[in-house]
Amino acid sequence: MHAADHSPFDTSGIEVGADGIKRYAGLPENVVTLLQKTVERHGGRTAIVELGGASITYAELWDCARRVAGGLRNNGVNPGDRVAINLPNGLDWVLAFWGGHLVGAVVVPMNTRLSEAEADYILADCAAAYVVKPGAPLPDGEPVELPAPGRTDVAALFYTSGTTGRPKGAMVTQENFVTTVESVVRCRELPRHPDQATLISVPLFHVTGCCSQFMTQVALGGTSVIMPRFEPAAFLAAIPEHRITLVTSVPTIYELALRHPSFATTDVSSVRTLSYGGAPMAPELVHRLLTAFPNARLGNGFGLSETTAMATFLPHEYAATHADAVGFATPVNDLRLHAPDPVTGVGELLVRGSNVVAGYWGAPEKTAETIVDGWLRTGDLATITDGIVRIVDRAKDMINRGGENVYSVEVENALAEHPDVVEVAVVGVPDPVMGEKVGAVVLPRPGADVENLVPSLVAFACDRLADFKTPQFVRVIDGPLPRNAGGKVLKTALRDAGGWTEVVRLR
Repeated sequence: MHAADHSPFDTSGIEVGADGIKRYAGLPENVVTLLQKTVERHGGRTAIVELGGASITYAELWDCARRVAGGLRNNGVNPGDRVAINLPNGLDWVLAFWGGHLVGAVVVPMNTRLSEAEADYILADCAAAYVVKPGAPLPDGEPVELPAPGRTDVAALFYTSGTTGRPKGAMVTQENFVTTVESVVRCRELPRHPDQATLISVPLFHVTGCCSQFMTQVALGGTSVIMPRFEPAAFLAAIPEHRITLVTSVPTIYELALRHPSFATTDVSSVRTLSYGGAPMAPELVHRLLTAFPNARLGNGFGLSETTAMATFLPHEYAATHADAVGFATPVNDLRLHAPDPVTGVGELLVRGSNVVAGYWGAPEKTAETIVDGWLRTGDLATITDGIVRIVDRAKDMINRGGENVYSVEVENALAEHPDVVEVAVVGVPDPVMGEKVGAVVLPRPGADVENLVPSLVAFACDRLADFKTPQFVRVIDGPLPRNAGGKVLKTALRDAGGWTEVVRLR
């Protein structure tokens, strides 16, 4: 089953190769060329602002990155070697990133939240030749700039979140990078000029922060305002101070920003584009964002590390009426469903396109399992209607309650509308009779009546969901849901934590 061609995006200049893969014509061959063109056109414009720190122009960025490249070369780094960046968000991260590319290395952005053992595993897996670490000066040497790599060469390894099993290094090619940049510009309808600024509140070691935000602004000559760490008050203050035009983040950050006391007095009129993704967004929050950012075009991006960020996008015109959807295929992506259910239409979403990675580093068997005849198996269960994709669940997160399939996202969206709920995650709770029953983990709003929250929540669910979908177990927590660096809830940890309160069924 293929997605019908209902694309609302600019599909001009698309070429289809003998392999059936769609590509944009006329893109830069590699990321170094992409940066160099911007330096030539907009060298005097501000490239990076580290919130609370230094700023740098594109010309200064080019010069500094060449010196970092020279320092890496002096440390024995050769083209094709892996350079790991184990730094927090900031200017040094950016310089290390470009220094690695200018010396011809494969850049490996590291999740700074990993334990020492987890980090050591990745460094060993990629056989890193050099690790850029916090507290140490950046490599420095005479400026160097080696011959630029080809379109199919690996540019970076983004290690998957590893919610189950060991993380895998997704091999992002030069073409993957420049393709995602072009898709972001087209799907978000960004102006092709440098008079814009994006606020990066998510980690640069993730494809959303690095590819969808940072690299896109590099291509346009715009400014990337980088938060070393997210803090709601600083996030809001940065918008008017730096005249932010583009905000991209995960649902949790938007929820925290809207609930912050200073939001009501924050001037957000400069924001023209507001995108969200990385985790399911409750339709109720989408409608609040439409009101809170009246000058902004909203949009929902969906993708994986393996699609170099965005594979589908829901544009503003559909945000209110299709708030539960992740949109249409980007211009270079083909979509289809594997083994769709004949009744519900739900099947595993498959993606093909020039943004799909080359595979997993050093893992040909895992690559062959995940990318079959050019089609990436996403592991997401979805429907496609008139070209619009709805993700109903991760395949591994679907709850089978006595033979009835319960999609956790549907239940989460319903419970998220409860006025006392800040965050909610739904998982299967083992049951000897039914196999699994529905469990909800809830973070209440400050000041909520926690004692009465559970019966109130169950009654609320019963009014909105079929009886087999209503939670039979609830756990109220006093801190945020556990998430990986990409914003995805770590449901395995929630399933294993226990501490459930069994609730009385109301029907």
